[in-house]
This record gives sequence, C-alpha cells and structure tokens, in this order.
Amino acid sequence: MNKETSQAYIALGSNLENPIFQVQQAFGELKQLSGIDLVRQSSLYKSAPVGRLDQPDFINAVALIETRLTPHDLLNALLSIEQQHGRLRETLNAPRTLDLDILMYDDLQCHDEKLTLPHPRMSQRAFVLKPLFEIAPDCHIPGLGHIAPLLAACHEQQLEQIST
Repeated sequence: MNKETSQAYIALGSNLENPIFQVQQAFGELKQLSGIDLVRQSSLYKSAPVGRLDQPDFINAVALIETRLTPHDLLNALLSIEQQHGRLRETLNAPRTLDLDILMYDDLQCHDEKLTLPHPRMSQRAFVLKPLFEIAPDCHIPGLGHIAPLLAACHEQQLEQIST
C-alpha cells in the first residue's frame, strides 16, 4: 500500500437468489471498480439470520481492499453494486440479494448520517468476525481492540464454512 491508498475491509452477505453466486459475483465486481484493488478475500460462511428469523440462512464473507476512494465514495460504490443486484431496503433486517458494508477504513473512527466506522455491530457478529479473522488474524478494530477476544465472545453463534 502506498501513501495515496487506504485499506478497507468490506463485509459481503446474501440470502436471496442464489446467495453463493451473489457473493462470488460481488467479489468480481469489487475487482473491477476503479480506484479499488481486491487484496484478499475470505472463504464463504453460512449463518442463521439475526434479528428477523423468518428468512433463509445467509452466505457471508469479508474482503480486504486497497482504495484511493474516500470512505463516502467507497460507500456509494458499494451501494451501486447492491442496487445492480436488486437490493431493496424495505424493512430492517429484511432478506437481501446483496449486502455490502464497510467494516473498517484504515484506523478511521467516524459517525455521520450516512456512515459509521468501524461498523457499529461488527464486534457482536461471528459471521463478520470469523471471515475477518481468517484474512486478518492480527486485526485491531479501532475503539474495540484485537479481533481474537471479540470472536471468542461470539462462540455461541454457529457458522459453517462453505467449500466452493
């Protein structure tokens, strides 16, 4: 990484319209975005829904990227990919074709009307922490600490690694 780029971690998730395909397709679309280099991607993980339980299981993953985009420009690029996949935002925790969230952007901590970094619920979700730990086992989450104890605290949340 050079001084003109930043590192960001992106969570990917889907539970509609062939979720494995949706997440794999999104990895490819991240590679094609101008101003973004896909550095590493995790395995895929299957998890039960959180919040609203009357929906299909999710497929989740995490990507490490290097980017020349600002955090808000990156968010807009991710929202555009979601829309291309038919993402609807009708209700909280609703089923979705694709969900792309910025987990962390360098060591930035921010909270505004559009973006909170690090992602506000990532430390409570094994489906985020396990794939993140896979690609960045020494990860330090700004304001929260090292990833290992955060993941250990989520041990009751079941995940299944998917082979593709």
